[in-house]
Amino acid sequence: MSEVDRRGWLAGLMAGAAGAAAMKGGRAEAGEGRRGPKIYPNEHFYKPDGSFDVEKAKAAYYEMMEYYNYPIPPRLRTDEFWTMDFGLGKFTEVGMAGIFWINDHRGFFGHEIYLLPGQMIPEHQHLSTENGPAKMEGWHVRYGWCYVFGMTGKSTPEMVNRIPPSHRKIARARVAKKLLPGECAVLDQPCNWHFMVAGPQGAIVSEYATWHDNAGLRFTHPDVKFG
Repeated sequence: MSEVDRRGWLAGLMAGAAGAAAMKGGRAEAGEGRRGPKIYPNEHFYKPDGSFDVEKAKAAYYEMMEYYNYPIPPRLRTDEFWTMDFGLGKFTEVGMAGIFWINDHRGFFGHEIYLLPGQMIPEHQHLSTENGPAKMEGWHVRYGWCYVFGMTGKSTPEMVNRIPPSHRKIARARVAKKLLPGECAVLDQPCNWHFMVAGPQGAIVSEYATWHDNAGLRFTHPDVKFG
């Protein structure tokens, strides 16, 4: 092969590799050039009798997963994948979906959190129970982004408007931190009040924690129902 041919061959090879990398990067950055997952009005998630429509809610989360090219294994198509509006009737404001990948009494817990755009997990805390100490947890954003509100650190009054109206006056956690994909945060102190609010493109968050005992779960909002 002549020097000229060799250079041409190498240039073509490098261009092909760059093109493949660009395509791969495009897949990794799912949703690039798009505004975000489809947004539905709150009434979309309720039946004519006013009851929460679980199937429509799950369908919206599946759409968000597909938007992000998030893998949907068969287990996420079962009843282990749950969603709720916490009894407030404001699913687009306060609600979530999740799956407990593992919840082991020996002390470890793996949970995936799914939030539609702007959705909030209601403010809550974890107390110790006769079964074990108060749950501790950390969060790892996989897709989208969110605000995590806690009680430790410098207050962020400028973030009050990020709190949905149902909780704006009663929320005790006033220290907000924005988490982007790949970033993590932890619950600094046991029993601290905390909550999470998704950004405008929703959020998929992995939670790493100690064992979760529903008996130790408490909510700030008096009308919240869990389970």
